[in-house]
Amino acid sequence: MQARIKKELKDFQKKKKDGSGVEAEVVGTDMQHWVGTLIGPKDTPYEGGIFTVDIQIPDQYPFAPPKCTFNTRVWHPNISSQTGAICLDILKDQWSPAMTIRTVLLSLQALLCTPEPDDPQDAQVAKQYKTSPKEFAKQAAEWTQKYAKEGLKIDEQEQKIKKIMELGVKRDHARAELVKHGWDADAAADSILG
Repeated sequence: MQARIKKELKDFQKKKKDGSGVEAEVVGTDMQHWVGTLIGPKDTPYEGGIFTVDIQIPDQYPFAPPKCTFNTRVWHPNISSQTGAICLDILKDQWSPAMTIRTVLLSLQALLCTPEPDDPQDAQVAKQYKTSPKEFAKQAAEWTQKYAKEGLKIDEQEQKIKKIMELGVKRDHARAELVKHGWDADAAADSILG
């Protein structure tokens, strides 16, 4: 598994400026924890946004899919507006060992172009997408402006996650609270502490 991960990382570095709009890097020294970056596709409400995705690579990789969640808040039927959880078949039952972290990020970028409202992660967003497409596009574009324009650096996100984890909460919960509060560590801490 480690050899495969190292090879994938090397491939990413080779293709850094290939114009695909996806990149990834290891967080610290943990080869099984990456953060991916994808640029919002042209002619979508996500255009111009820079979205980061937390990628946890399981011990069973590549025979099991990576666990991916959006760090950047995004208004999309297949991505939870609260936690960043993603509903995408290749991250569940349609995973294949031939896939790579790169193909996952490219698939997430494609998902931003073509939402699947009939298989939603966020029912509220899916309903708006189906019943009020203009309102959906407006809100998705507003969220892109608000949350995906400045794009916290990956190490800044990590520092904030660790700070919240010091309160005794698990990583996923800490990250979800930070995402919910626009990466404001004080607001996330207040929310957790009640």
